Amino acid sequence: MDIAEYAKFIAALAFVIALIGGFAWLVRRAGLLPTGVMKRKTSKAPRLVVREVLPLDAKRRLVLVQRDDVEHLLLLGSESESVVERGIPMPGAIRSAPGTDIDSTGSANARSSEGDNA
Repeated sequence: MDIAEYAKFIAALAFVIALIGGFAWLVRRAGLLPTGVMKRKTSKAPRLVVREVLPLDAKRRLVLVQRDDVEHLLLLGSESESVVERGIPMPGAIRSAPGTDIDSTGSANARSSEGDNA
């Protein structure tokens, strides 16, 4: 093997590595990674989690973010960000309004501050 063949091999290897890097950049830029692929491993439970990402077009996407037990819907674009909805309760979490009790059937009953007078 002469030096020309080694040069061709090195050039081809560099080209393939550049193609792989370019493809990875495009996938990350387009948001095509499934959720949870790039998570950091920590010893404690994370307080902030990205639940879902929905690309709307090339520049905008809807992101559902969970912080503690509350979800927030965000609209992220290339030049702006905005909050669509705040304080979305977690699915399956039953939250009652102040002054109501929820019985075992799931129906809310109003509480009286004076007690039961029936």
